[in-house]
Amino acid sequence: MMNNPHPIRDYLVPGKRVHLVGIGGVSMCPLAEVLRGMGLTVQGSDMTESDTVKHLRSLGIQVAIGHNAENLGDCDFVVRTAAVHDNNPEIAGAVARGIPVYERAQAWGAIMQHYPNALCVSGTHGKTTTTSMCTHIFMAAQADPTVMIGGTLPLLHAGYRVGHGDTIILESCEYCNSFLSFYPTVAVILNVEEDHLDFFKDLNDIERSFHKFAELVPGAGYVIANADNQGAMDSVAGLEHPVFTFGLEHTADCTAANLSDVDGAPSFDVMIRGEKYAHVTLHVYGHHNILNALAAASAAYVLGIPGRAVEEGLAAFTGAGRRFERKGTCNGADIYDDYAHHPDELHALLTTARTLGYQRLIVAFQPHTYTRTAKLFDRFVEELKLADVAVLAEIYAAREQNTLGISSADLCRNIPGAVYCSTLDKTAEELRKLARPGDLILTVGAGDIYRAGEKILDKD
Repeated sequence: MMNNPHPIRDYLVPGKRVHLVGIGGVSMCPLAEVLRGMGLTVQGSDMTESDTVKHLRSLGIQVAIGHNAENLGDCDFVVRTAAVHDNNPEIAGAVARGIPVYERAQAWGAIMQHYPNALCVSGTHGKTTTTSMCTHIFMAAQADPTVMIGGTLPLLHAGYRVGHGDTIILESCEYCNSFLSFYPTVAVILNVEEDHLDFFKDLNDIERSFHKFAELVPGAGYVIANADNQGAMDSVAGLEHPVFTFGLEHTADCTAANLSDVDGAPSFDVMIRGEKYAHVTLHVYGHHNILNALAAASAAYVLGIPGRAVEEGLAAFTGAGRRFERKGTCNGADIYDDYAHHPDELHALLTTARTLGYQRLIVAFQPHTYTRTAKLFDRFVEELKLADVAVLAEIYAAREQNTLGISSADLCRNIPGAVYCSTLDKTAEELRKLARPGDLILTVGAGDIYRAGEKILDKD
């Protein structure tokens, strides 16, 4: 990192002043609250006004709008998000003045060292849902956890909570090896697939990163891995630490028995090494969510949470924001939104959607990043063929520039009957034109595709 001869934990003491660049972000806002609770003086900046910024100001935290070196004031150190680069005026200003600059992941890693239990949920996909399930379970157990989720959880009315218990639950992302700054006592590995190939070389490189993540767990901690996912099992191969496994198709420590459907949603016994731990009825659909529930139950079990809390917590879980989230109707069609942006996630979503009894499945998909679209192109094409009608919005750039010259129109040409829309407004118009009773319309992607669905909702 920059200007930091000392580890960040040396600065996480009462009385120090920290400046957070991008303080309104989904994982920076809770970081601000946690640091404030530790006795630090917290300030920061963000590019735009938001409800999050207003909330932070209500706590007495100073937030400047716009990035300017003068915003640093007399801070002792700076924490930035991964989206803030070295040429940011506040980062450059800190470097010029010799103020240490740390990454957000380093801050969370140092904070979790203050908790006896640090439950870190990792994987190529399913992290937000599983972290949310864990939160429901630990809240049902009255464990008063601190939580950091990469999405909104209705239970919390936010993507985080600051608790006073002995457990911190964090969604843990592999991109740029961020999770290698963490100190998990429980490391959950849901799955390991090809993704973030703008940073990782290939699948082997990704697996090595997850292996290093698992190696961070101390001897008294737990590594939990998906026995049904080859990448996850390859990642923990050769690990000196024992591995607690969950799965449906392979022998595992935690599995499901007496699986049945209740109004289309799965109901099953959670079995731990042959003994019933809990009986769960989910209110979210799909094989992938059974695995997510088993992962959450495994984490609860190894941390001594009673099965009753697993039952209560998962019974109350109806999904995280943008995870098969119902938005309303248009011309008699049901509109749902989902964050899926990887072919595996698309496959899980669309195969589940096809079982729900609709006459047509219309999918408005917005690819996320040019590199992911290019490197996983053929797989995206195959999965999008599962829709009756695929509407392709233009690629969401996120952090990238289109140096590859790729477009969603390229996907469209390879999918029979697909429609390409160059803007979100055109996407919304196309969906409104298509919508009819008996349709399920899905807006899908990690960018702002949800706005297309919201534009066409019937008014109450």
